[in-house]
Amino acid sequence: MIEIFDQARLNKSKRAFTTRRVPMQDMRALETGPVTPVAGDLVLARVEQVGRLQRLELTTGRKAAIFPGDEVVVAYGNRYAPDAYEAEVPDDLSDCDLAAGGGIASLVINSNAVWEAKGSPTRLRPIGLITDSEGRAINLKRYALPVRPLLNREVPVIAVCGATMNSGKTTTVAGMVRGLTQKGMKVGAAKITGTGSGNDYWKFVDSGAAHTLDFTDAGMATTYLADVDHVVRGAEAVVAELILRGCNAIVLEIADGVHQRETHALLSHPRMQALADRWVYAADSAASAAVGHQVMSACGLSVTAISGLLTASPLAMREAAGLVRARFCALPELTEGTAPLAWMESVSRMSAYA
Repeated sequence: MIEIFDQARLNKSKRAFTTRRVPMQDMRALETGPVTPVAGDLVLARVEQVGRLQRLELTTGRKAAIFPGDEVVVAYGNRYAPDAYEAEVPDDLSDCDLAAGGGIASLVINSNAVWEAKGSPTRLRPIGLITDSEGRAINLKRYALPVRPLLNREVPVIAVCGATMNSGKTTTVAGMVRGLTQKGMKVGAAKITGTGSGNDYWKFVDSGAAHTLDFTDAGMATTYLADVDHVVRGAEAVVAELILRGCNAIVLEIADGVHQRETHALLSHPRMQALADRWVYAADSAASAAVGHQVMSACGLSVTAISGLLTASPLAMREAAGLVRARFCALPELTEGTAPLAWMESVSRMSAYA
């Protein structure tokens, strides 16, 4: 059943970061009843119970407090986060959960015990899928960046992946953005896999990125359970867009760990391997540095440098150096642009001709 959307009601709702590419004027009606949502569909939902996640990140980036009775516009999506939730898109519009503060509606299957101890998931009651004036469900993929050929392959692309969810990938990317920017380069930054949220997006902006994008710009609320070819096309679209905007160096973040399904498939994909010129690994321990280096080598990738949480400890770096033949680079060296790595200088030279 299609119900015309009251625009005053829409204006009053809290619209999540994941929905930021969808113009308000396109949201015209609600589809209710026995419908089956898919990842990326926009949904109007009422907050039934506030739990672990007490704020919703708005399209502007502000994290707004939410209360029982609030109506929110979020996107359906799957989530893979060992430190938080495992969640999947439900089969119908029955009650579900706010699986991520960036605006993900999903059904939580498993919770990290630490998170669970701080409260159960915030509960949502979907009211209806948001549709256009013709009654077609609005999905983020409709607003994805166009797939473009990579016209300028002289622009260097550095990809950062890591051991775990919190191994320091985002901090490493932000550090490189800062350091390369201080070398006078116009740096583009993007997160190409993960769960829709502005936390990392805004960190890249604050670090000086000339332009920042993520997988939501490629039409995905999250990349968990997405087809790997779709994820690769999204990564290519993001890189092409950053080049089109005039960036002469690009740094990409690949979320979660190298053993995660989409991440491992991405590392092994020929087009992804061709997309990135250099690979940096973020480790949180000596053991993860050794295992991650081994996994990436098995995928046919050469690790240019190891950074991440590990590098905060000289002792841990010394342990790792005994296990892995690789260059280690601490965050201050990246941020200040003083990393003693030949590849940093070569990136500068490459970008000068881009």
